[in-house]
Amino acid sequence: MRRFRVLVLVLAILAVAGPASAAETVVIYTAIENEQITDYMKAVKKSLPTLDIKMLRFSTGDISARFMAEKDNMQADLIWGVAATNMLVFKNAGLLAPYAPKGLERVQPLFRDKANPPSWVGIDVFMSAFCVNTEVAKKEKLPMPASWADLTKPVYKGHVVMSNPNSSGTGYLSVVSVLQRLKENEGWKYLDALDRNIAEYTKSGSKPCKDAAAGERAIGVSFEYVALAMKQKGSPVVMVLPKEGAGYEMEANALTRKGAGNPAAKRFLDWAITDEAMALYAKYFAAVGVAGFPVPEGLPKDISKVVYPNDFEWSAKNRDRILAEWSKRYAK
Repeated sequence: MRRFRVLVLVLAILAVAGPASAAETVVIYTAIENEQITDYMKAVKKSLPTLDIKMLRFSTGDISARFMAEKDNMQADLIWGVAATNMLVFKNAGLLAPYAPKGLERVQPLFRDKANPPSWVGIDVFMSAFCVNTEVAKKEKLPMPASWADLTKPVYKGHVVMSNPNSSGTGYLSVVSVLQRLKENEGWKYLDALDRNIAEYTKSGSKPCKDAAAGERAIGVSFEYVALAMKQKGSPVVMVLPKEGAGYEMEANALTRKGAGNPAAKRFLDWAITDEAMALYAKYFAAVGVAGFPVPEGLPKDISKVVYPNDFEWSAKNRDRILAEWSKRYAK
């Protein structure tokens, strides 16, 4: 009888421990750069040691396509560091669960969904930038570009590489910022002219700058973090923020419909807007969700003076149509 009671007690403990242990597993989809993930995860493991994190990292377009395709068999508990434009697409498709992470009141209004509770919360801003290899430019006798308009000049034909907006959030940012700034008719004319100078459309948003840094291309249309990182590593590159205004996007987090029942996913999202997390983001970006963090050396102290405003709602609403038109015109 005593053995039976002990067995019943053990089974009861296991029954309680099993679900609790399973709840500590969190499946995360992210488009954050690999080197940043490595840095961020060191802090996550110290702050949330009981979480078993399953991370899937792809470019923004691939993450979005996968997440949308899994809507009836959702795998991800949360999305971490994916463009706000895509978050709005997910929200409109009913794939996100509203959640107000602890400390939300500290996050600047620009960095969050307007709904209460929000479906997504922004963590940092990234800007379109040109990465120019000075050695290649000198060898090819190329002037230093200062603007989007410069990139359409005949002298740059075959020397410019940018990312495909279908697979890259940075690529979509570049395209949609042009269309918003010039309006669509003139914007497509500009992109037609730019296409004549493009050597390649890459899958990844960071690859154009990395190719330029490696001397494989003269100019990579990318985003400021990669340009600055390549320069800091000693590559002969200059970061150019186009004088008409750099387009900008926001990396954001969200709880998925599946993750709504997972307390561990909410714990991660709580951590993701703490001062500890914001200080990590601020090592790489000029603006983060909570004000007051120092700006990395080499980046503008006030990005409002160098960016062209992005209407995220318009970008999300028109995304499929813009991508279809871009593919019809430029996909080889």
